[in-house]
Amino acid sequence: MQTFDYSTPSSLADARAAAAAGAKLLAGGQSLLAAMKLGLQAPDALADLSGLADLRGISVAGGVVKIGAMTPHAAVAASADVRAAIPALAALAGHIGDRQVRNRGTIGGSLANADPAACYPAAVLGLGATVHTDRRSIAGDDFFTGLYGTALAEDEVITAVSFPVPQAAGWQKFKQPASRFSIVGVFVSKGPQGVRVAVTGAGPCVFRAKALEERLAANWSAAALAGASVSADGLNSDLHGSAEYRAALIPVLAARAVG
Repeated sequence: MQTFDYSTPSSLADARAAAAAGAKLLAGGQSLLAAMKLGLQAPDALADLSGLADLRGISVAGGVVKIGAMTPHAAVAASADVRAAIPALAALAGHIGDRQVRNRGTIGGSLANADPAACYPAAVLGLGATVHTDRRSIAGDDFFTGLYGTALAEDEVITAVSFPVPQAAGWQKFKQPASRFSIVGVFVSKGPQGVRVAVTGAGPCVFRAKALEERLAANWSAAALAGASVSADGLNSDLHGSAEYRAALIPVLAARAVG
């Protein structure tokens, strides 16, 4: 691993200043450190956010679950408040990676990294969540811009994510057994943001399956998705599955998520 400067900001203002000076922000490090070891990332400086207690924690109020950006996946999965308000979100967090990943990885780090096969992006789109930063609030529909791409500025810091509590929601993931990333993952919900079906793992970026949403808006049931299809155009093909295979999985997993 290459040499780099390392700092531990004691405040959000310090973290912002470090990022503005060119430091790479380090959340859980589950993706960044691995990329550095492989030589895919070579930052000159890291600013470790783990000491910022204000960026941790979970609250439920006014029909919204708000999760601090530095809250680890394991805390979301174990939260009685999350399990009561949005069980599908707790289930999603509880099946990310392995125990080590769940205890080190954070929701803010996952969203900032925007891996095309990550789980949390599906929850953000699937629930119509809002991503809060040190300077603004970004609607989930506007946050993800492409392969590993987000609407974040280089020195912008995610502080929290707000999820509207739905009437119903479900999550299904067909995982790659070694990495436990999604070959295809589908999050569905019916609530304040309407009916939403978000898909991860299948394309270069998380996306909404509008045709499936229309079917479920008319009839919220697994039966409504019988015979539904999704185009394979633009979907991923790799050693784990072809674009056609992923396209075929999407309505199947969506139906299972609806239950």
